Amino acid sequence: MKINLSGHHVDVTDTVKQHVEEKFSKLASHFPTLISLDVIIAKEHGEYDVEVSTNYEGSRIAAKGLDAVMYPAIASAAKKLDAALKHRKGHLKADMHAKPEVTAPEIAYEKVQEMDLR
Repeated sequence: MKINLSGHHVDVTDTVKQHVEEKFSKLASHFPTLISLDVIIAKEHGEYDVEVSTNYEGSRIAAKGLDAVMYPAIASAAKKLDAALKHRKGHLKADMHAKPEVTAPEIAYEKVQEMDLR
């Protein structure tokens, strides 16, 4: 999985890149169809705003983490993205088990008409 990391008003150092890769490495094993993540770390008004977005099975999923310290903001965004991906995966599995449409009343009516009930 490729991680596109960018920073706004934040220097993205090697330790930050390594921390981001550690936090999101678990997602790659849980969701093997993920191709890339877009991670934006911004600092506004004294708070770190970490926004993560990706495409998963045809839908765009995003999560956001806010904190006064950068590393808990990254952890919060990772946790929220994991929950959102699990939610989407549940929707996809539920769609696979959709019940077929029932046409039984019409067929039953035809069967009754064919029977000789005298």
